[in-house]
This record gives sequence, structure tokens and C-alpha cells, in this order.
Amino acid sequence: MKVGVVVFPGSNCDADCYRAVESFGVDVRYIWYQDHSLGECDLVVLPGGFSYGDYLRAGAIARFAPIMDEVAVFARAGGLVLGICNGFQVLLECGLLPGAMLPNAVLRFRCESVHLRVESTLSPFTCLCRPGQVLAMPIAHGWGNYYADDATLDELERRGQVVFRYVNEQGVPTSGSNPNGSCRSIAGITNERGNVLGMMPHPERACEAVLGGIDGRWVFASAFEFLSGGVALGRMHLAGDGARH
Repeated sequence: MKVGVVVFPGSNCDADCYRAVESFGVDVRYIWYQDHSLGECDLVVLPGGFSYGDYLRAGAIARFAPIMDEVAVFARAGGLVLGICNGFQVLLECGLLPGAMLPNAVLRFRCESVHLRVESTLSPFTCLCRPGQVLAMPIAHGWGNYYADDATLDELERRGQVVFRYVNEQGVPTSGSNPNGSCRSIAGITNERGNVLGMMPHPERACEAVLGGIDGRWVFASAFEFLSGGVALGRMHLAGDGARH
């Protein structure tokens, strides 16, 4: 199993993603934004950060990076793609996910821990989770306000493409638990096929107890379980093995 972490000018979570994947004992490498090949990757990660300084609009320039042509081909062939924060924004800009990202409703950069409710366990990225499970992960963004028109939102809900929703600690979505004003408190969605996930919270920053929690491991372990069928392996790592260096 091989994982590629794409690095754009301005990426600042590429090393975090690399470390998170590496802790599972999975082969991982960096992929430069100017490359024209993904190699033989089974999973591609678009990390958080500020690609191209977020000029024009978050993710708007990275969408034209040469490697994104390869990512699009890979995704349309069924390959797993995980876009985190700025990576989510890039996926929206290039049309691999529906909707758009607006500035936070509070017009401030939000950097804090949030709670997410798992809305669907049919996704390759949540197949080890329980429906309704509440996870804690950090966010760090200024453009995290997910928007789509009502018809698109209704379709996302109907098809089970809403994977994560902002909630309070008790698992209830409230105005106070939505950190950025996202429509229907949406924190993460997939494409219709389910192989592309975009999420604003950072699972890679919640993969070691020393960082405050390991709930982010559910996302990576689920993807590796989907790719390998190794349920026992996934659950072992969720318990914390491999999370310490």
C-alpha cells in the first residue's frame, strides 16, 4: 500500500500528514506539485496550508498545478483522495467535490478543537466508525464556510455524501458548535462515488496522544482498512499502537 502527500507552495501540513501515515507502517512519499505522475499510489492526500498564499481565493491557483490533472484522473478512476482543509478547498475549486468555500461567517481565523459527528460509515474514510460517533479534531482556517445551494445540499444528504457534521460534545449540531457558518454544519463531504473526501478539520493533527487526542486515526485507519481489508490491523492502530515514536 502506498500513499502520496502532495506538496504545493504554501502547504504547511504536509509533514504532519506524512508522519500520521507513517505511524501506521504504510509506505508514504511526497509528491511535488509540478510532477506529472502520482506513481503507484493507492491514496493521495492534499494537505492543509495556504497553497500559493491563498491569493485570489483559497485553493483557486493550486487547482491549476500540473499534479492536479493526475489527481483528477486518479479520482475519476476510483482512487482514494483525501483533501484536508486547504486540500478540501482545492477539491472544490477543481470540481472533484460540489459546492464552494466562503470566508468564515465570523470573519476571523479559527484555530481550536471541534467535535464532529460521523454521519455516514459507508465512506472508505469512516468504515471503521460507528454511525453517530463523535470525534474531536482541531481546525485552523479562515475560509471554512462550506456553501452549496439547497438543491445540492439536499442531494448530498440524500446520497449520504455528508460524512462529518459539526456538533457539540453531546453530538448535537448547534449554532455554537458550528465554527465557521457552514451550511447545515457540514464539516466533510464525499463525491457521489465516495472515493474522494474533503474535510476542514485536521485528522493528521489528532493522531498522537501528545497532541491532545487520537481521534484522527479513525480516518486514516478506515482508509487503510478499505484498501487492505485488514480490520484487525486497523483496530490495533486505533488503540494507539504505532502512534508513539
